[in-house]
Amino acid sequence: MAEDGFREFVQLRYGELLRTAYLLTGSTHAAEDLVQSALLKAYRRWDLVDDPMAYLRRALVNQRTSVWRRIGSRELLTGVLPERGRADGSAAYAERDELLTALAKLPVRMRAVLVLRYWEDMSEADTAAVMGCSVGSVKSQASRGLARLREVLRPEPRCAGDVAEVIA
Repeated sequence: MAEDGFREFVQLRYGELLRTAYLLTGSTHAAEDLVQSALLKAYRRWDLVDDPMAYLRRALVNQRTSVWRRIGSRELLTGVLPERGRADGSAAYAERDELLTALAKLPVRMRAVLVLRYWEDMSEADTAAVMGCSVGSVKSQASRGLARLREVLRPEPRCAGDVAEVIA
């Protein structure tokens, strides 16, 4: 019976878990691996899990942090640049890509706080519970993370008149 409940849960929530994992990792393949690992842990303890989404979010964050600690924040260099948008030049796609790139540059815990708070729409208390830290830590990480994103995503001035507006 527990196996049927687990299977039904995965069918209903896999997309949400994958989205969260993607935002934590910045890679589709790494996100799929992260979700599979978290689901495997949850399956082993399924009968003991009261709130499956909270348990799995915590597992995603913990596993991502663990992987980050093992390999560090190495960047892989490649000779081929990824495509930056569709042929039609969709502005929304470019903005989303720019945001995800900026998010990937943040430290793992800061990124996790922003993902849980703003993409998963969790409260500060719930985010703190998932992260295993204080509400104050969540607040400070969110504040610093948003400030860093604003710095990175600040539009470039186009002419001398724009510079004066940015400075003022």
